[in-house]
Amino acid sequence: MNPAQKALWYIESHLAEPMTLDEIAEIAGVSRFHMVRAFAAAIGLPVMRYVRARRLTESARALAAGAPDILKLALDADYGSHEAFTRAFRDHFGMTPEAVRAATCASKLKLQEPILMDSTTTDDLAAPRFETAKALLVAGLGERISCDNGAAIPGLWQRFHQEVADIPARIGGVAYGVCCNGDDAGNFDYIAGVEVADYSDLPRRFARVRIPEQRYAVFTHCDHVASIRRTVSTIWNHWLPASGLKAADAPNFERYDEKFDPRTGNGGFEIWVPVKE
Repeated sequence: MNPAQKALWYIESHLAEPMTLDEIAEIAGVSRFHMVRAFAAAIGLPVMRYVRARRLTESARALAAGAPDILKLALDADYGSHEAFTRAFRDHFGMTPEAVRAATCASKLKLQEPILMDSTTTDDLAAPRFETAKALLVAGLGERISCDNGAAIPGLWQRFHQEVADIPARIGGVAYGVCCNGDDAGNFDYIAGVEVADYSDLPRRFARVRIPEQRYAVFTHCDHVASIRRTVSTIWNHWLPASGLKAADAPNFERYDEKFDPRTGNGGFEIWVPVKE
């Protein structure tokens, strides 16, 4: 797990919050000096330039969609004033925020998309345990994920943590990252959620999914959450083909208990893969 990958995870998970280079370096477990060089070597951009470009990109999208309050966008992007935001926005895109809003389109701008984290495989995948789990209802925030926007998932978790208190009938303190409704193109719905007793009072803005009773291979991911794609890639591309089992047509999910720290991404979690003979 390298520092640049940890930094990418932290940036995307905390994009709407104030952050400094020192904080990013601390999360990555390296010095400020190390962070600057490691990130630039891996990504091709200075750390804080990437942060600024990502924030301005999200602001541009909001403006193209008609966002009325430019000062709010400025503050959300960690600029102290309308003027400072406008200056940075114009320097980056060559257009003012007002012009982008009037155009109602950001397609001609040079947007900075989230950079995907490492998806190579790991050589030290521990053998799973097997469990048959009861059916459960999960409610939370959902987004359609495609092959080229998987880096949007940390941002979804950030919004989930801001809104989880509004989910009624919650059961326990475990959080779930559910992958479901996949298609042949590799797209799927991802729901960051919690178990609930029922959906009767669930506000419409929340997604929902019923996970049926199912047998699972349960893998423990002990490393930083940013390396999850390595573990998932190893499970699906190496372990499962060699296991003699087949993947069941059911949701798979991550299970985050109280040991996982959503602020730092450390603490570990489990990956539950539905299987059948």
